[in-house]
Amino acid sequence: MHTLLDVLASGVHDAKNQLFIAESQIASAEARLGIELGEARYAIEAAASRLSRTLAAYHVLRKGATPAVTPVIVGDLCDEVVLDQKRHLASEGIVLTAACSVIDEWPLDRDLVTDMLNNAIQNAGRHAGGHVHLDARLDDGWLVLSVEDDGPGFATLPPPYGTGLMVAERLAGLHVRRGRQGSLQLRNGAGLGGARFELRLP
Repeated sequence: MHTLLDVLASGVHDAKNQLFIAESQIASAEARLGIELGEARYAIEAAASRLSRTLAAYHVLRKGATPAVTPVIVGDLCDEVVLDQKRHLASEGIVLTAACSVIDEWPLDRDLVTDMLNNAIQNAGRHAGGHVHLDARLDDGWLVLSVEDDGPGFATLPPPYGTGLMVAERLAGLHVRRGRQGSLQLRNGAGLGGARFELRLP
């Protein structure tokens, strides 16, 4: 099984590299022909970035590595996620808002947490009525990062765990500090009334 997983990971790596090449070719065509293919480039960039972070998660989960936990400015992380997602959601008629009341740095694996939030926002956008919100706050010594939408919410709680939620839960749990372990919480009926995806990191 491990050999099969390593082969699949190698294939993901190669596919990721080909996507980056395709994105470069599209950007060149845009400049040469004077056409706008922003959504196509977004889709390719998002897929390539997702594959890159999937590989990072694979190495952490499969090979026993530890997350690359470093002090991260939470506001900058949230700004990066919003920048990645806002334009695409707007093209789908979805408004993405964000609020970050965290001033200080926080120890976390930036790449893995960024990927989890990007994935959560993309999922929320598929079910939202018209609004997705990203929030970062402190709660009794925890960093709470949440994504919520104004859609119908999860049909069942807990929802069936796909690969994304399963990986997010395991990666959150790898963030350990002073005996406390990170966690993923899912619920309905939060501020916007729909589904809420919440990471709690120590």
